Amino acid sequence: MFNDKRSKKVILVAHCILNQNTKLDRCAHYPGPIKEATEILFHSGCGIIQMPCPELLALGLDREVEEGANPTVESEDTRIAIRMTGAKAQSICQEIVNNIIHQLEEYRKHGFEIVGLVGINGSPTCGVETTWTDNEEHEAPGLFIEMLLKELGKRDLSIKMRGIKALEPGEAITAVKQLLRG
Repeated sequence: MFNDKRSKKVILVAHCILNQNTKLDRCAHYPGPIKEATEILFHSGCGIIQMPCPELLALGLDREVEEGANPTVESEDTRIAIRMTGAKAQSICQEIVNNIIHQLEEYRKHGFEIVGLVGINGSPTCGVETTWTDNEEHEAPGLFIEMLLKELGKRDLSIKMRGIKALEPGEAITAVKQLLRG
């Protein structure tokens, strides 16, 4: 089955890596995708699975910021981290996790290689090595990535994960290349 030109390799990517338009206000550092990371991904031959943005789905594009408010990025990340622990947000995250697990199981069932996952470090939800809580960046996965890791563990599945930051293109290139090399 699948005897054509497909690579039979896929990689999961945080939504905002391919679409900075979903970022929190004042946090988009590119007009569209994070150029350096996505160029490597596009030329890798891997299929790219763009994960949905949990924050967008749970809180909306404006992240439910109060009209006329002028908060700092840090205070907004903290507010978002708190809001994403609510029942509605957790339910949305679990739906996304379930969808991703289903896709991974389908790919594996048909002999595809899951190359890994690229997240956004510092994100309250999609951070891999670091997340944002209590007004500072911490070494821990974001809320969504943590839920995904737990579900993968329950099913005895694992995938390699790396986080990148838009303002650190050199490190982003290195992280993506490491995932692609295995």
